[in-house]
Amino acid sequence: MKVRTFLPTHEVKTVVEMNWPPQLENGELLRAAEDAGFDVFVTSDQNIRFQQNLTGRKLALVTLGSNSWKIVAGHKAEIVAFVESAASGSRHFIKIPRPSKPQTRRT
Repeated sequence: MKVRTFLPTHEVKTVVEMNWPPQLENGELLRAAEDAGFDVFVTSDQNIRFQQNLTGRKLALVTLGSNSWKIVAGHKAEIVAFVESAASGSRHFIKIPRPSKPQTRRT
């Protein structure tokens, strides 16, 4: 997870590093993160924000609008700001538009 380079003062772990089973459903995954003591859960799974109710949750959810590092890398300031300001039970979506494709001209 290259996003960790944006957050050098934070402990950043991936699901794989935590040895969590890959088949964990989103609710179970958030619960595992809370149980492990995480304050913020950063994901590019855009469906999680609609599927999970964060009321009463100890952690915050930050959802990235892309999973492409080339695209995400240009949004460092937004990601850091949302992680730094995240409060328990909050959710933030970082809209990351895809770069437009160059148009070819036909003559």
